[in-house]
Amino acid sequence: PPKAGVKRKKPAPAAAAAAKKQPAKKQKTNSGSSTRPKSGSKGGGEPKWTTLVHSGVLFPPEYEPHGVKMLYDGKPVELTPEQEEVASMFAIMKETDYMSKPTFLKNFWDGFKEVLGRSHAIKSLEKCDFTPIYDHLMAERDKKKALTKEEKAAIKVQKDAAEVKYKHALVDGRQEQVGNFRVEPPSLFRGRGEHPKMGKIKQRVYPRDITINIGRDAPIPQHPYPGQRWKEVRHDNTVTWLAYWKDTINPKEYKYVWLGATSSFKAESDLLKYEKARKLKDYIDDIRKNYKRDWGSSDVRRKQMGVAVYFLDKLALRAGHEKDDDEADTVGCCTLKVENVECVPPNHIKFDFLGKDSIRYENTVDVEVPVYKAVEAFTKVDARGKRKGPRDMVFDTFDATDLNKELKALMDGLSVKVFRTYNASITLDRLLAEMEEADDAYADKTVDAKKADYDRANKEVAILCNHQRSVPKTHETSMAKVTEKLNAMRQEIKELEEEHKAALKAKGKGKNPDAIESKLSKKMTALEKAELQAAVKEDLKTVALGTSKINYMDPRITIAWCKRNEVPIEKVFNKSLLNKFHWAMDTESEFRF
Repeated sequence: PPKAGVKRKKPAPAAAAAAKKQPAKKQKTNSGSSTRPKSGSKGGGEPKWTTLVHSGVLFPPEYEPHGVKMLYDGKPVELTPEQEEVASMFAIMKETDYMSKPTFLKNFWDGFKEVLGRSHAIKSLEKCDFTPIYDHLMAERDKKKALTKEEKAAIKVQKDAAEVKYKHALVDGRQEQVGNFRVEPPSLFRGRGEHPKMGKIKQRVYPRDITINIGRDAPIPQHPYPGQRWKEVRHDNTVTWLAYWKDTINPKEYKYVWLGATSSFKAESDLLKYEKARKLKDYIDDIRKNYKRDWGSSDVRRKQMGVAVYFLDKLALRAGHEKDDDEADTVGCCTLKVENVECVPPNHIKFDFLGKDSIRYENTVDVEVPVYKAVEAFTKVDARGKRKGPRDMVFDTFDATDLNKELKALMDGLSVKVFRTYNASITLDRLLAEMEEADDAYADKTVDAKKADYDRANKEVAILCNHQRSVPKTHETSMAKVTEKLNAMRQEIKELEEEHKAALKAKGKGKNPDAIESKLSKKMTALEKAELQAAVKEDLKTVALGTSKINYMDPRITIAWCKRNEVPIEKVFNKSLLNKFHWAMDTESEFRF
Protein backbone atom coordinates (compact mmCIF):
# COMPACT_ATOMS: atom_id res chain seq x y z
CA PRO A 1 0.00 0.00 0.00
CA PRO A 2 1.05 3.61 -0.38
CA LYS A 3 2.91 5.26 2.47
CA ALA A 4 0.94 6.64 5.40
CA GLY A 5 -0.70 9.95 4.58
CA VAL A 6 -1.85 12.83 6.72
CA LYS A 7 -4.31 12.31 9.53
CA ARG A 8 -7.74 11.54 8.19
CA LYS A 9 -10.55 13.88 9.15
CA LYS A 10 -14.29 13.36 8.97
CA PRO A 11 -15.78 15.62 6.30
CA ALA A 12 -17.70 18.62 7.56
CA PRO A 13 -21.52 18.28 7.33
CA ALA A 14 -21.68 20.77 4.46
CA ALA A 15 -19.00 18.96 2.49
CA ALA A 16 -20.69 15.62 3.12
CA ALA A 17 -23.99 17.02 1.88
CA ALA A 18 -22.31 18.38 -1.24
CA ALA A 19 -20.69 15.01 -1.87
CA LYS A 20 -24.07 13.29 -1.73
CA LYS A 21 -25.34 15.52 -4.55
CA GLN A 22 -22.47 14.59 -6.85
CA PRO A 23 -23.04 11.76 -9.32
CA ALA A 24 -21.05 8.64 -8.48
CA LYS A 25 -17.89 8.33 -10.56
CA LYS A 26 -17.12 5.16 -12.44
CA GLN A 27 -15.11 2.88 -10.17
CA LYS A 28 -11.49 2.28 -11.19
CA THR A 29 -10.42 -1.37 -11.00
CA ASN A 30 -7.18 -3.25 -11.34
CA SER A 31 -5.95 -6.82 -11.17
CA GLY A 32 -3.76 -6.15 -8.15
CA SER A 33 -1.03 -8.44 -9.45
CA SER A 34 1.75 -5.96 -8.72
CA THR A 35 0.23 -3.78 -6.02
CA ARG A 36 -0.96 -6.25 -3.43
CA PRO A 37 -0.49 -5.22 0.21
CA LYS A 38 2.85 -6.49 1.43
CA SER A 39 1.63 -7.35 4.93
CA GLY A 40 -1.08 -9.93 5.43
CA SER A 41 -1.85 -10.48 1.75
CA LYS A 42 -1.07 -14.22 1.97
CA GLY A 43 -0.52 -14.15 -1.79
CA GLY A 44 1.68 -16.97 -2.97
CA GLY A 45 1.33 -16.47 -6.70
CA GLU A 46 -0.93 -19.51 -7.09
CA PRO A 47 -4.64 -18.88 -7.88
CA LYS A 48 -6.82 -19.49 -4.82
CA TRP A 49 -10.19 -19.05 -6.55
CA THR A 50 -11.80 -18.53 -9.95
CA THR A 51 -14.94 -16.61 -8.99
CA LEU A 52 -15.51 -14.47 -5.88
CA VAL A 53 -18.71 -12.61 -5.01
CA HIS A 54 -19.37 -10.68 -1.79
CA SER A 55 -21.18 -7.59 -0.48
CA GLY A 56 -18.22 -5.62 0.84
CA VAL A 57 -18.24 -4.22 4.38
CA LEU A 58 -20.85 -2.95 6.82
CA PHE A 59 -20.32 0.67 7.85
CA PRO A 60 -21.36 1.96 11.29
CA PRO A 61 -24.21 4.50 11.33
CA GLU A 62 -23.31 8.18 11.09
CA TYR A 63 -23.20 10.05 14.38
CA GLU A 64 -26.52 11.44 15.63
CA PRO A 65 -26.05 14.55 17.85
CA HIS A 66 -27.80 14.48 21.24
CA GLY A 67 -27.46 18.21 21.91
CA VAL A 68 -26.36 17.85 25.56
CA LYS A 69 -23.83 20.55 26.45
CA MET A 70 -20.64 19.88 28.38
CA LEU A 71 -19.36 22.49 30.86
CA TYR A 72 -16.21 24.57 30.58
CA ASP A 73 -15.15 26.47 33.68
CA GLY A 74 -18.63 25.74 35.04
CA LYS A 75 -20.51 27.14 32.02
CA PRO A 76 -22.30 25.28 29.16
CA VAL A 77 -20.49 25.47 25.81
CA GLU A 78 -21.67 25.01 22.23
CA LEU A 79 -20.21 22.13 20.25
CA THR A 80 -20.57 21.17 16.60
CA PRO A 81 -21.76 17.58 15.91
CA GLU A 82 -18.15 16.53 15.19
CA GLN A 83 -16.90 18.11 18.44
CA GLU A 84 -19.80 16.61 20.40
CA GLU A 85 -19.01 13.16 19.00
CA VAL A 86 -15.42 13.34 20.27
CA ALA A 87 -16.53 14.78 23.63
CA SER A 88 -18.96 11.86 23.98
CA MET A 89 -16.17 9.36 23.30
CA PHE A 90 -14.30 10.81 26.27
CA ALA A 91 -17.34 11.22 28.52
CA ILE A 92 -18.35 7.55 28.26
CA MET A 93 -14.97 6.63 29.83
CA LYS A 94 -15.43 8.94 32.84
CA GLU A 95 -15.46 6.13 35.41
CA THR A 96 -12.59 4.09 33.95
CA ASP A 97 -8.92 3.86 34.98
CA TYR A 98 -7.96 5.74 31.81
CA MET A 99 -8.94 9.00 33.50
CA SER A 100 -5.86 8.64 35.71
CA LYS A 101 -3.44 7.85 32.87
CA PRO A 102 -1.42 10.93 31.77
CA THR A 103 -0.68 9.48 28.31
CA PHE A 104 -4.37 8.87 27.62
CA LEU A 105 -5.34 12.37 28.76
CA LYS A 106 -2.57 14.08 26.78
CA ASN A 107 -3.34 12.20 23.56
CA PHE A 108 -7.06 12.88 23.90
CA TRP A 109 -6.49 16.57 24.52
CA ASP A 110 -4.17 16.83 21.50
CA GLY A 111 -6.87 15.31 19.29
CA PHE A 112 -9.75 17.24 20.87
CA LYS A 113 -7.87 20.55 20.43
CA GLU A 114 -7.51 19.80 16.73
CA VAL A 115 -11.25 19.11 16.40
CA LEU A 116 -12.16 22.22 18.43
CA GLY A 117 -9.96 24.58 16.42
CA ARG A 118 -7.90 27.53 17.69
CA SER A 119 -10.83 29.93 18.09
CA HIS A 120 -12.90 27.72 20.39
CA ALA A 121 -13.60 28.80 23.98
CA ILE A 122 -12.25 25.53 25.38
CA LYS A 123 -8.53 26.00 26.04
CA SER A 124 -7.75 23.50 28.81
CA LEU A 125 -8.81 19.93 29.56
CA GLU A 126 -8.58 20.60 33.32
CA LYS A 127 -11.50 23.06 33.13
CA CYS A 128 -13.70 20.67 31.11
CA ASP A 129 -16.60 18.91 32.81
CA PHE A 130 -18.11 16.11 30.72
CA THR A 131 -20.57 15.04 33.45
CA PRO A 132 -23.76 16.24 31.68
CA ILE A 133 -22.87 14.18 28.58
CA TYR A 134 -21.86 11.20 30.74
CA ASP A 135 -25.17 11.33 32.64
CA HIS A 136 -27.10 11.48 29.36
CA LEU A 137 -25.19 8.50 27.89
CA MET A 138 -25.75 6.47 31.07
CA ALA A 139 -29.47 7.30 30.98
CA GLU A 140 -29.63 6.12 27.36
CA ARG A 141 -27.82 2.92 28.31
CA ASP A 142 -30.30 2.32 31.13
CA LYS A 143 -33.20 2.84 28.70
CA LYS A 144 -31.80 0.11 26.46
CA LYS A 145 -31.42 -2.23 29.42
CA ALA A 146 -35.02 -1.53 30.45
CA LEU A 147 -36.47 -2.53 27.07
CA THR A 148 -38.85 -5.47 27.14
CA LYS A 149 -37.79 -8.87 25.85
CA GLU A 150 -39.99 -8.33 22.79
CA GLU A 151 -38.49 -4.91 22.06
CA LYS A 152 -34.93 -6.28 22.29
CA ALA A 153 -35.90 -9.17 20.01
CA ALA A 154 -37.33 -6.74 17.43
CA ILE A 155 -34.08 -4.71 17.47
CA LYS A 156 -32.08 -7.90 16.99
CA VAL A 157 -34.22 -8.94 14.02
CA GLN A 158 -33.63 -5.52 12.44
CA LYS A 159 -29.86 -5.75 13.13
CA ASP A 160 -29.63 -9.28 11.67
CA ALA A 161 -31.54 -8.19 8.55
CA ALA A 162 -29.04 -5.36 7.98
CA GLU A 163 -26.06 -7.73 8.36
CA VAL A 164 -27.26 -10.86 6.55
CA LYS A 165 -25.88 -10.05 3.09
CA TYR A 166 -22.38 -9.38 4.48
CA LYS A 167 -22.08 -12.67 6.37
CA HIS A 168 -21.29 -14.90 3.40
CA ALA A 169 -19.30 -14.82 0.19
CA LEU A 170 -19.54 -17.08 -2.85
CA VAL A 171 -16.19 -18.64 -3.68
CA ASP A 172 -16.30 -20.66 -6.90
CA GLY A 173 -20.04 -20.97 -6.34
CA ARG A 174 -19.53 -22.30 -2.81
CA GLN A 175 -20.96 -20.33 0.11
CA GLU A 176 -18.27 -19.44 2.65
CA GLN A 177 -18.65 -17.53 5.91
CA VAL A 178 -17.01 -14.08 6.08
CA GLY A 179 -15.02 -13.10 9.19
CA ASN A 180 -15.32 -9.63 10.69
CA PHE A 181 -17.10 -7.63 7.96
CA ARG A 182 -17.84 -4.60 10.17
CA VAL A 183 -15.95 -1.31 9.93
CA GLU A 184 -15.25 -0.03 13.45
CA PRO A 185 -17.02 3.18 14.50
CA PRO A 186 -14.91 6.17 15.62
CA SER A 187 -13.73 5.95 19.23
CA LEU A 188 -10.78 6.63 21.49
CA PHE A 189 -7.93 4.17 21.12
CA ARG A 190 -7.23 2.20 24.28
CA GLY A 191 -4.58 -0.32 23.35
CA ARG A 192 -3.23 -2.77 25.88
CA GLY A 193 -0.96 -2.11 28.79
CA GLU A 194 0.68 1.33 28.73
CA HIS A 195 0.35 1.92 24.99
CA PRO A 196 1.89 5.28 23.93
CA LYS A 197 -1.06 6.00 21.60
CA MET A 198 -3.86 5.44 24.11
CA GLY A 199 -6.41 8.26 23.98
CA LYS A 200 -5.88 9.09 20.30
CA ILE A 201 -9.02 9.49 18.17
CA LYS A 202 -9.77 6.56 15.87
CA GLN A 203 -11.12 8.31 12.78
CA ARG A 204 -14.20 7.28 10.85
CA VAL A 205 -13.41 5.05 7.85
CA TYR A 206 -15.16 5.75 4.54
CA PRO A 207 -15.38 3.87 1.21
CA ARG A 208 -12.62 6.12 -0.16
CA ASP A 209 -10.27 4.52 2.39
CA ILE A 210 -11.09 0.90 1.54
CA THR A 211 -9.68 -1.43 -1.12
CA ILE A 212 -12.04 -4.20 -2.27
CA ASN A 213 -10.95 -7.55 -3.74
CA ILE A 214 -13.60 -9.36 -5.79
CA GLY A 215 -14.08 -11.50 -8.90
CA ARG A 216 -13.66 -9.69 -12.22
CA ASP A 217 -17.23 -10.47 -13.37
CA ALA A 218 -18.87 -9.94 -9.96
CA PRO A 219 -20.91 -6.81 -9.23
CA ILE A 220 -18.93 -4.22 -7.26
CA PRO A 221 -20.31 -3.96 -3.69
CA GLN A 222 -22.50 -0.97 -2.92
CA HIS A 223 -22.05 1.39 0.02
CA PRO A 224 -24.21 4.06 1.71
CA TYR A 225 -22.17 7.11 0.61
CA PRO A 226 -23.37 8.50 -2.75
CA GLY A 227 -20.65 10.46 -4.49
CA GLN A 228 -17.86 8.39 -2.97
CA ARG A 229 -16.14 5.41 -4.53
CA TRP A 230 -13.97 2.67 -3.13
CA LYS A 231 -10.30 3.58 -2.91
CA GLU A 232 -9.60 0.73 -5.32
CA VAL A 233 -11.21 -2.46 -6.61
CA ARG A 234 -8.91 -5.38 -7.33
CA HIS A 235 -9.46 -8.77 -8.93
CA ASP A 236 -6.54 -10.66 -7.37
CA ASN A 237 -7.25 -14.38 -7.15
CA THR A 238 -3.90 -15.18 -5.52
CA VAL A 239 -5.14 -13.82 -2.15
CA THR A 240 -8.15 -14.64 0.03
CA TRP A 241 -8.86 -11.27 1.65
CA LEU A 242 -12.01 -9.42 0.63
CA ALA A 243 -11.17 -5.87 1.75
CA TYR A 244 -8.56 -3.86 3.62
CA TRP A 245 -7.92 -0.33 4.84
CA LYS A 246 -5.21 1.51 6.69
CA ASP A 247 -5.46 1.59 10.48
CA THR A 248 -6.15 5.20 11.47
CA ILE A 249 -4.06 4.93 14.65
CA ASN A 250 -1.12 2.88 13.37
CA PRO A 251 -0.63 3.87 9.70
CA LYS A 252 1.83 1.02 9.11
CA GLU A 253 -0.87 -1.52 9.94
CA TYR A 254 -3.89 -2.60 7.94
CA LYS A 255 -7.32 -3.93 8.83
CA TYR A 256 -8.38 -6.90 6.71
CA VAL A 257 -11.67 -8.65 6.03
CA TRP A 258 -10.99 -12.35 5.58
CA LEU A 259 -13.15 -15.37 5.02
CA GLY A 260 -14.28 -16.78 8.37
CA ALA A 261 -12.55 -19.31 10.60
CA THR A 262 -14.84 -22.05 9.27
CA SER A 263 -13.93 -21.45 5.62
CA SER A 264 -12.17 -24.16 3.62
CA PHE A 265 -9.18 -21.80 3.10
CA LYS A 266 -8.74 -21.32 6.84
CA ALA A 267 -9.16 -25.03 7.59
CA GLU A 268 -6.46 -25.92 5.07
CA SER A 269 -4.21 -23.14 6.41
CA ASP A 270 -4.65 -24.34 10.02
CA LEU A 271 -3.87 -27.95 9.16
CA LEU A 272 -0.72 -26.95 7.27
CA LYS A 273 0.35 -24.70 10.16
CA TYR A 274 0.11 -27.49 12.75
CA GLU A 275 1.66 -30.09 10.45
CA LYS A 276 4.63 -27.76 9.88
CA ALA A 277 5.04 -27.36 13.65
CA ARG A 278 4.67 -31.11 14.10
CA LYS A 279 7.40 -31.67 11.53
CA LEU A 280 9.80 -29.75 13.79
CA LYS A 281 9.95 -32.65 16.24
CA ASP A 282 11.88 -34.61 13.60
CA TYR A 283 14.49 -31.83 13.41
CA ILE A 284 14.62 -30.57 16.98
CA ASP A 285 17.43 -32.87 18.17
CA ASP A 286 19.72 -31.71 15.35
CA ILE A 287 18.73 -28.06 15.92
CA ARG A 288 19.66 -28.39 19.61
CA LYS A 289 23.01 -29.96 18.76
CA ASN A 290 23.59 -27.13 16.29
CA TYR A 291 22.89 -24.26 18.71
CA LYS A 292 24.88 -25.90 21.51
CA ARG A 293 27.84 -26.13 19.16
CA ASP A 294 27.41 -22.43 18.31
CA TRP A 295 27.71 -21.43 21.99
CA GLY A 296 31.43 -22.24 21.74
CA SER A 297 31.98 -20.39 18.46
CA SER A 298 34.61 -17.63 18.25
CA ASP A 299 32.31 -15.83 15.78
CA VAL A 300 30.21 -13.46 17.93
CA ARG A 301 27.30 -13.44 15.48
CA ARG A 302 27.24 -17.24 15.37
CA LYS A 303 27.38 -17.38 19.16
CA GLN A 304 24.57 -14.83 19.60
CA MET A 305 22.40 -16.66 17.07
CA GLY A 306 22.93 -19.93 18.98
CA VAL A 307 21.77 -18.35 22.25
CA ALA A 308 18.76 -16.73 20.54
CA VAL A 309 17.57 -20.04 19.07
CA TYR A 310 18.00 -21.61 22.52
CA PHE A 311 15.72 -18.92 23.98
CA LEU A 312 13.12 -19.65 21.29
CA ASP A 313 13.30 -23.34 22.13
CA LYS A 314 13.28 -23.04 25.91
CA LEU A 315 11.09 -19.95 26.46
CA ALA A 316 8.91 -19.72 23.31
CA LEU A 317 9.77 -16.02 22.97
CA ARG A 318 8.41 -13.97 20.07
CA ALA A 319 10.85 -12.69 17.44
CA GLY A 320 10.72 -8.98 18.30
CA HIS A 321 10.97 -6.20 15.72
CA GLU A 322 12.37 -2.68 15.83
CA LYS A 323 9.83 -0.09 16.99
CA ASP A 324 9.34 3.53 16.00
CA ASP A 325 9.22 6.16 18.75
CA ASP A 326 5.41 6.37 18.63
CA GLU A 327 4.91 2.61 18.90
CA ALA A 328 4.61 0.65 22.12
CA ASP A 329 8.10 -0.30 23.31
CA THR A 330 7.41 -4.03 23.28
CA VAL A 331 10.25 -6.53 23.24
CA GLY A 332 10.95 -9.95 21.75
CA CYS A 333 13.98 -12.21 21.46
CA CYS A 334 15.82 -10.08 18.87
CA THR A 335 15.08 -6.76 20.60
CA LEU A 336 16.08 -7.70 24.14
CA LYS A 337 17.97 -4.80 25.66
CA VAL A 338 20.63 -4.99 28.34
CA GLU A 339 18.14 -3.55 30.85
CA ASN A 340 15.73 -6.44 30.10
CA VAL A 341 18.06 -9.20 31.31
CA GLU A 342 19.91 -9.73 34.55
CA CYS A 343 22.44 -12.48 35.12
CA VAL A 344 21.99 -13.98 38.59
CA PRO A 345 24.78 -16.39 39.67
CA PRO A 346 25.41 -19.20 39.25
CA ASN A 347 23.30 -19.77 36.11
CA HIS A 348 20.00 -17.87 36.31
CA ILE A 349 18.78 -15.20 33.90
CA LYS A 350 16.03 -12.84 34.98
CA PHE A 351 13.93 -11.45 32.11
CA ASP A 352 11.77 -8.35 32.59
CA PHE A 353 10.20 -6.61 29.59
CA LEU A 354 6.92 -5.66 27.93
CA GLY A 355 5.86 -8.32 25.45
CA LYS A 356 3.15 -8.19 22.78
CA ASP A 357 0.16 -5.96 23.65
CA SER A 358 2.37 -4.41 26.38
CA ILE A 359 1.89 -7.45 28.64
CA ARG A 360 4.79 -7.67 31.07
CA TYR A 361 7.04 -10.73 30.81
CA GLU A 362 8.83 -11.38 34.08
CA ASN A 363 10.59 -14.70 34.44
CA THR A 364 13.73 -16.06 36.07
CA VAL A 365 15.02 -19.22 34.41
CA ASP A 366 17.85 -21.68 34.89
CA VAL A 367 20.01 -21.81 31.78
CA GLU A 368 22.96 -23.91 30.78
CA VAL A 369 26.28 -22.48 31.99
CA PRO A 370 27.64 -21.65 28.49
CA VAL A 371 24.45 -19.62 27.83
CA TYR A 372 24.80 -17.79 31.15
CA LYS A 373 28.42 -16.86 30.40
CA ALA A 374 27.55 -15.82 26.84
CA VAL A 375 24.66 -13.55 27.92
CA GLU A 376 26.86 -12.05 30.63
CA ALA A 377 29.36 -11.15 27.91
CA PHE A 378 26.68 -9.92 25.46
CA THR A 379 25.39 -7.43 28.04
CA LYS A 380 28.83 -5.90 28.61
CA VAL A 381 30.36 -5.23 25.19
CA ASP A 382 29.19 -5.38 21.57
CA ALA A 383 30.73 -7.33 18.70
CA ARG A 384 33.32 -4.54 18.16
CA GLY A 385 34.34 -4.42 21.82
CA LYS A 386 32.46 -1.21 22.65
CA ARG A 387 30.90 -1.10 26.14
CA LYS A 388 27.09 -1.38 26.15
CA GLY A 389 24.57 0.76 28.00
CA PRO A 390 21.17 -0.27 29.44
CA ARG A 391 19.30 0.55 26.18
CA ASP A 392 21.69 -1.31 23.88
CA MET A 393 20.64 -4.60 22.29
CA VAL A 394 21.77 -7.86 23.84
CA PHE A 395 21.93 -9.38 20.34
CA ASP A 396 23.63 -6.61 18.35
CA THR A 397 24.73 -8.65 15.32
CA PHE A 398 21.36 -9.61 13.75
CA ASP A 399 17.63 -8.78 13.66
CA ALA A 400 14.37 -10.76 13.40
CA THR A 401 14.71 -11.12 9.61
CA ASP A 402 18.19 -12.64 10.02
CA LEU A 403 16.92 -14.97 12.73
CA ASN A 404 14.08 -16.26 10.55
CA LYS A 405 16.55 -16.84 7.70
CA GLU A 406 18.67 -18.88 10.09
CA LEU A 407 15.65 -20.94 11.11
CA LYS A 408 14.69 -21.63 7.49
CA ALA A 409 18.21 -22.92 6.90
CA LEU A 410 17.67 -25.36 9.77
CA MET A 411 14.28 -26.58 8.48
CA ASP A 412 12.31 -25.61 5.40
CA GLY A 413 9.49 -23.26 6.45
CA LEU A 414 10.70 -22.91 10.05
CA SER A 415 10.00 -19.54 11.66
CA VAL A 416 9.77 -18.07 15.15
CA LYS A 417 5.98 -18.55 15.07
CA VAL A 418 6.34 -22.20 14.03
CA PHE A 419 8.69 -22.65 17.01
CA ARG A 420 6.07 -21.13 19.34
CA THR A 421 3.34 -23.35 17.88
CA TYR A 422 5.56 -26.40 18.31
CA ASN A 423 6.41 -25.51 21.92
CA ALA A 424 2.78 -24.83 22.81
CA SER A 425 1.52 -28.05 21.21
CA ILE A 426 4.28 -30.37 22.45
CA THR A 427 3.88 -28.96 26.00
CA LEU A 428 0.11 -29.55 26.02
CA ASP A 429 0.55 -33.05 24.62
CA ARG A 430 3.17 -33.93 27.24
CA LEU A 431 1.27 -32.49 30.22
CA LEU A 432 -2.00 -34.23 29.35
CA ALA A 433 -0.21 -37.56 28.81
CA GLU A 434 1.65 -37.21 32.14
CA MET A 435 -1.63 -36.62 33.99
CA GLU A 436 -3.14 -39.77 32.46
CA GLU A 437 -0.08 -41.91 33.15
CA ALA A 438 0.38 -40.70 36.75
CA ASP A 439 -3.03 -41.95 37.90
CA ASP A 440 -4.05 -45.58 37.33
CA ALA A 441 -7.63 -44.62 38.15
CA TYR A 442 -7.65 -41.57 35.86
CA ALA A 443 -10.56 -42.97 33.87
CA ASP A 444 -12.67 -42.98 37.05
CA LYS A 445 -12.25 -39.24 37.68
CA THR A 446 -15.29 -37.06 37.08
CA VAL A 447 -15.61 -35.10 33.85
CA ASP A 448 -15.27 -31.85 35.84
CA ALA A 449 -12.05 -33.07 37.48
CA LYS A 450 -10.62 -33.99 34.07
CA LYS A 451 -11.66 -30.61 32.67
CA ALA A 452 -9.81 -28.94 35.58
CA ASP A 453 -6.72 -30.98 34.65
CA TYR A 454 -7.01 -29.78 31.05
CA ASP A 455 -7.30 -26.16 32.17
CA ARG A 456 -4.15 -26.53 34.29
CA ALA A 457 -2.25 -27.88 31.28
CA ASN A 458 -3.65 -25.05 29.15
CA LYS A 459 -2.52 -22.61 31.85
CA GLU A 460 1.08 -23.87 31.64
CA VAL A 461 1.04 -23.34 27.87
CA ALA A 462 -0.43 -19.84 28.28
CA ILE A 463 2.31 -18.93 30.78
CA LEU A 464 4.96 -20.33 28.42
CA CYS A 465 3.58 -18.10 25.62
CA ASN A 466 3.11 -15.12 27.99
CA HIS A 467 -0.65 -15.04 27.39
CA GLN A 468 -1.32 -13.31 30.67
CA ARG A 469 -3.84 -10.70 31.78
CA SER A 470 -4.41 -8.43 34.74
CA VAL A 471 -6.77 -9.71 37.42
CA PRO A 472 -10.35 -8.80 36.33
CA LYS A 473 -11.81 -5.91 38.34
CA THR A 474 -14.81 -8.02 39.29
CA HIS A 475 -12.74 -11.03 40.41
CA GLU A 476 -12.63 -10.22 44.12
CA THR A 477 -16.36 -9.48 44.29
CA SER A 478 -17.13 -12.57 42.23
CA MET A 479 -14.98 -14.82 44.45
CA ALA A 480 -16.64 -13.37 47.57
CA LYS A 481 -20.02 -14.44 46.17
CA VAL A 482 -18.64 -17.88 45.34
CA THR A 483 -17.26 -18.26 48.88
CA GLU A 484 -20.62 -17.21 50.32
CA LYS A 485 -22.37 -19.81 48.14
CA LEU A 486 -19.89 -22.54 49.18
CA ASN A 487 -20.37 -21.75 52.86
CA ALA A 488 -24.15 -21.95 52.42
CA MET A 489 -23.78 -25.35 50.70
CA ARG A 490 -21.54 -26.62 53.51
CA GLN A 491 -24.04 -25.42 56.12
CA GLU A 492 -26.86 -27.19 54.26
CA ILE A 493 -24.83 -30.42 54.17
CA LYS A 494 -24.11 -30.12 57.89
CA GLU A 495 -27.84 -29.75 58.62
CA LEU A 496 -28.65 -32.73 56.39
CA GLU A 497 -26.06 -34.85 58.24
CA GLU A 498 -27.71 -33.95 61.54
CA GLU A 499 -31.11 -34.71 60.05
CA HIS A 500 -29.85 -38.09 58.80
CA LYS A 501 -28.52 -39.03 62.26
CA ALA A 502 -31.85 -38.09 63.83
CA ALA A 503 -33.77 -40.17 61.26
CA LEU A 504 -31.58 -43.21 61.99
CA LYS A 505 -32.21 -42.85 65.72
CA ALA A 506 -35.96 -42.54 65.15
CA LYS A 507 -35.93 -46.05 63.60
CA GLY A 508 -38.68 -45.46 61.06
CA LYS A 509 -40.86 -43.22 63.20
CA GLY A 510 -39.57 -39.98 61.58
CA LYS A 511 -38.27 -39.05 58.13
CA ASN A 512 -36.93 -41.68 55.74
CA PRO A 513 -33.13 -41.87 56.31
CA ASP A 514 -32.55 -43.34 52.82
CA ALA A 515 -34.20 -40.33 51.16
CA ILE A 516 -32.11 -37.96 53.30
CA GLU A 517 -28.94 -39.91 52.46
CA SER A 518 -29.72 -39.70 48.74
CA LYS A 519 -30.26 -35.95 49.00
CA LEU A 520 -27.06 -35.61 51.06
CA SER A 521 -25.06 -37.50 48.43
CA LYS A 522 -26.29 -35.17 45.66
CA LYS A 523 -25.48 -32.09 47.75
CA MET A 524 -21.94 -33.34 48.47
CA THR A 525 -21.35 -34.03 44.76
CA ALA A 526 -22.58 -30.51 43.95
CA LEU A 527 -20.27 -29.05 46.62
CA GLU A 528 -17.27 -30.97 45.26
CA LYS A 529 -18.00 -29.63 41.77
CA ALA A 530 -18.46 -26.05 43.02
CA GLU A 531 -15.22 -26.19 45.07
CA LEU A 532 -13.35 -27.46 42.01
CA GLN A 533 -14.75 -24.66 39.84
CA ALA A 534 -13.85 -22.05 42.47
CA ALA A 535 -10.28 -23.36 42.73
CA VAL A 536 -9.86 -23.29 38.93
CA LYS A 537 -11.31 -19.76 38.73
CA GLU A 538 -8.83 -18.50 41.33
CA ASP A 539 -5.96 -20.40 39.70
CA LEU A 540 -6.62 -18.91 36.26
CA LYS A 541 -7.31 -15.30 37.27
CA THR A 542 -4.12 -13.91 35.69
CA VAL A 543 -3.98 -16.18 32.64
CA ALA A 544 -5.74 -15.88 29.27
CA LEU A 545 -6.35 -19.44 28.04
CA GLY A 546 -8.06 -18.50 24.79
CA THR A 547 -5.13 -17.26 22.67
CA SER A 548 -3.08 -20.44 22.93
CA LYS A 549 -6.20 -22.56 22.40
CA ILE A 550 -7.18 -20.61 19.26
CA ASN A 551 -3.75 -20.07 17.68
CA TYR A 552 -0.99 -22.25 19.11
CA MET A 553 -2.20 -25.61 20.48
CA ASP A 554 -2.93 -28.22 17.80
CA PRO A 555 -6.68 -28.94 18.27
CA ARG A 556 -6.13 -32.61 17.45
CA ILE A 557 -4.32 -33.01 20.79
CA THR A 558 -7.40 -31.76 22.65
CA ILE A 559 -9.88 -33.78 20.58
CA ALA A 560 -7.87 -37.01 21.01
CA TRP A 561 -7.61 -36.41 24.78
CA CYS A 562 -11.35 -35.80 25.04
CA LYS A 563 -12.08 -39.04 23.16
CA ARG A 564 -9.63 -41.08 25.28
CA ASN A 565 -11.09 -39.75 28.51
CA GLU A 566 -14.78 -39.50 27.56
CA VAL A 567 -14.87 -35.74 28.08
CA PRO A 568 -17.48 -34.01 25.86
CA ILE A 569 -15.57 -31.76 23.45
CA GLU A 570 -18.10 -28.99 24.25
CA LYS A 571 -16.57 -28.84 27.74
CA VAL A 572 -13.29 -27.63 26.23
CA PHE A 573 -14.16 -25.93 22.93
CA ASN A 574 -16.88 -23.28 22.73
CA LYS A 575 -19.19 -23.07 19.72
CA SER A 576 -16.87 -20.85 17.66
CA LEU A 577 -13.89 -23.18 18.24
CA LEU A 578 -16.00 -26.22 17.36
CA ASN A 579 -16.77 -24.51 14.05
CA LYS A 580 -13.19 -23.32 13.52
CA PHE A 581 -11.71 -26.77 14.11
CA HIS A 582 -14.35 -28.82 12.30
CA TRP A 583 -11.57 -30.24 10.13
CA ALA A 584 -9.99 -31.93 13.17
CA MET A 585 -13.07 -33.61 14.65
CA ASP A 586 -12.34 -37.04 13.11
CA THR A 587 -8.99 -37.26 14.92
CA GLU A 588 -8.40 -40.72 16.43
CA SER A 589 -8.10 -41.03 20.21
CA GLU A 590 -4.54 -42.40 19.83
CA PHE A 591 -3.28 -39.21 18.17
CA ARG A 592 -0.10 -37.77 19.70
CA PHE A 593 1.53 -34.57 18.48
